[in-house]
Amino acid sequence: MSAETDLYKEIREVCFRYLMRREYSQKELVQRLTDKGYIKSDSLEVIEALQQKGLQSDARFAESYARSRVHKGIGPLRIQSELQQRGAGDYPFDMAVEDIVGSWALLLEQVYTKKYGDTPCLERKEQAKRSRFLQQRGFTSDMIRRVLR
Repeated sequence: MSAETDLYKEIREVCFRYLMRREYSQKELVQRLTDKGYIKSDSLEVIEALQQKGLQSDARFAESYARSRVHKGIGPLRIQSELQQRGAGDYPFDMAVEDIVGSWALLLEQVYTKKYGDTPCLERKEQAKRSRFLQQRGFTSDMIRRVLR
């Protein structure tokens, strides 16, 4: 498909509309375009041209997505899994937490304190409940053990 065809321009305009609102991974854009009825190969051709111009970037998407999840108190395992599902799991995102709270351990402490305050956790049943909550948030077992001590 030539860069001057009407279809190419139409797909490019649709991509621009999406990308003006927020960052999208290549996989997400292709999915949205195929849902609208465009052929996958045509969509990929347009998206690759946008990537070459720096208008679409999976690395930028991963960073942006991770930042939004860190703000919501989501841990590294869950963020990694969600990025993998969105086709951007190969990109580093640790800078998001460093910029926002400093480290994953500090984020975990903030999430834990917000949920449970300074209430001590003496019973095993309560410890297991708190541990499950933090695991669902995407924190590692080692991190959780440290915060529960």
